Amino acid sequence: MTPEIRKIVTYDEEVLIEGFKPADTPWRMFAVAAVVRNPWAGRYVEDLTPEIRAYGPVLGDMLTDRMLRLAGGGDAIEAYGKAAVVGLDGEVEHASGLIHTLRFGNHYRQAVGAKSYLAFTNTRGPANAPIMVPLMDKNDAGRRSHYLTIQFSIPDAPRADEIVVVLGAATSGRPHHRIGDRYQDLKDLGHDLDNPAAV
Repeated sequence: MTPEIRKIVTYDEEVLIEGFKPADTPWRMFAVAAVVRNPWAGRYVEDLTPEIRAYGPVLGDMLTDRMLRLAGGGDAIEAYGKAAVVGLDGEVEHASGLIHTLRFGNHYRQAVGAKSYLAFTNTRGPANAPIMVPLMDKNDAGRRSHYLTIQFSIPDAPRADEIVVVLGAATSGRPHHRIGDRYQDLKDLGHDLDNPAAV
């Protein structure tokens, strides 16, 4: 049992000027999406496990490999995330099933040497629906400069019986980050940062 992949789409952007000010280095965000036939479309299926176990490793390995090639290696990736959009004959549970499994996400997490969890969205929509891939720092979930969102769409996907499965990344945070990090707020509110149980 292997996923039926209709197409693979790559999104890549470099921002040179942000907020009317040139970036010191280009701010690059990119993603790879696989448009997959939804094996559960148009019916209720109680046990999604067989397809999750079969599809997760294949999609995780393939998309991770393409992301690493785009980045020039895992060390270049500072922020990462994942997303899935299921077509109208499917459930959000189907989108969740394909990306919320260690058989999918661990390929990417291990390849980039990450410590934090993968930020995510799972939504339903028609062809050309917005695909939103939230990102966070791969090692520091409180680093707000790397709270980012990649947004793009695919004109002919997802079809009603498809799921778009996506990995995303950024090679840096926002160019002119100036809102501080989560830790400063916690300190200002009187939390003991040396005691993780108190945060």
